[in-house]
Amino acid sequence: MTKADIVNEISKNTGIEKVTVQKTVEAFMETVKDSLVKEKNVYLRGFGSFIVKKRAQKTARNISKNTTIIIPEHFIPAFKPAKTFVNKVKSHVK
Repeated sequence: MTKADIVNEISKNTGIEKVTVQKTVEAFMETVKDSLVKEKNVYLRGFGSFIVKKRAQKTARNISKNTTIIIPEHFIPAFKPAKTFVNKVKSHVK
């Protein structure tokens, strides 16, 4: 499902114009991005959490050159679904 599909579904289910829904969805996504950049996690009860995870420094191999490289510690965005969300998907997807 793409962002356009999400906008169409919300517009169809709520009766709100697609342009308004698109602006709202984009504003939501920007707000989540900005919060994570400021190292503030976003918690949506019943849906899940957008969090910043710290990845430790590690050693990796460049197979083509047969060399070892060091990947420094860094932060990545992640999504952790709520238990109710996980259970709903588990019970309906086969």
